[in-house]
Amino acid sequence: MRKKGENRVRGGTSIAVRVNSSAQSVRPPRSRLLPELEQLPEAGSQKKLAKTLRPRIQDRARAQALISGDDMSGYLGIDVSKDELVMVREAVTGAKTYHNDERGHLDLVKELTKKDSTPPSLIVLEATGGYERGVVAALGAAGLPVVVVNPRHVRDFAKATGRIAKTDQLDARVLADFGAMVRPELKPLPSDEEEELKDLLARRQQLMQMLVAEKARLVQAVGKRNQKLRRELKSHVVDLQRRLNMTDSDLDETLRRSPIWREDDDILQSFTGIGRQTSLMLLGNLREIGTISAGEIASLVGLAPMNRDSGKQRGKRRTGGGRSHVRAALYMATLCAIRHNPVIKAYYQRLVKSGKPKMVAVVASMRKILVTLNAMLKTKTRWQAQITPATA
Repeated sequence: MRKKGENRVRGGTSIAVRVNSSAQSVRPPRSRLLPELEQLPEAGSQKKLAKTLRPRIQDRARAQALISGDDMSGYLGIDVSKDELVMVREAVTGAKTYHNDERGHLDLVKELTKKDSTPPSLIVLEATGGYERGVVAALGAAGLPVVVVNPRHVRDFAKATGRIAKTDQLDARVLADFGAMVRPELKPLPSDEEEELKDLLARRQQLMQMLVAEKARLVQAVGKRNQKLRRELKSHVVDLQRRLNMTDSDLDETLRRSPIWREDDDILQSFTGIGRQTSLMLLGNLREIGTISAGEIASLVGLAPMNRDSGKQRGKRRTGGGRSHVRAALYMATLCAIRHNPVIKAYYQRLVKSGKPKMVAVVASMRKILVTLNAMLKTKTRWQAQITPATA
């Protein structure tokens, strides 16, 4: 006669028939896992403890992968902060932490390139204001598949999967799961020259903002009581102008060092309405120009109209998102092209005459200019006006 034993669970006591636990449990018994656990990299220094301590959850998962012959997931997420890197492997519990410096980058690369470890299929990081540049460069130099994704996309993914809490380890876990489920496309990493050009353009924009602000303060500082303030502001304006000229010289030197950039800059400036600053902005902050389709380049800059339809309702199409700095530079170039470029002028006037609002016509002209520049760089063709200017 079978004996009945008590199986205590949370919330009360249940009576169950006593059976062989190994036959009921899906997890392999400890005796079957021990040989595989000894094959794990960290098992060498803990052989004595392995005989007495219960294996960790992540170790049991890895050992079971060895039993079934399957490798662990190759999708990794790395949460980047100013001082630390937190790495998590998809479907494996636990995390590893490294310092966000050269020594920590070397340790991370050494860990990921071990012969007895599963090679990474994809390493996912999110942009963190530049703190990720060092580790991305180190991973890319080691030939590892690394991709930097938009933080907003990752956060939306976390919310969609019900993960509202936020810690470094949880963020790394979300990045690993994002890589395994979304599979973001690998893109070539920017070269040192491209990073330098982008940094110089960002610095020039900062100097311009400070220069405009100081000139506005100088205009407002009137009267005898503000004479000392005016001297200080004038001195600062002169210093900012000098630094701006130095940055422009550095940009010109960076451009001259690259024959490809010189050719692309010459092609872009052949378009009536595109000047030096707009050309540099496109080359530095829109590396994809000339390599992707017209629809993709328009969406990347935020000039592709998005549908807002639901059932029988037909909403107004709107543009937005994308790279705002590029869009701002292209807007000023478009205002110039509407006046002086015969093709863009005729296109703008045709849209206005058909009843389109003027701002809609301007945005449509921006998109046409961007698509045209993309085709020019793709075919390495200079601008040639092909129609006669429209008369008013």
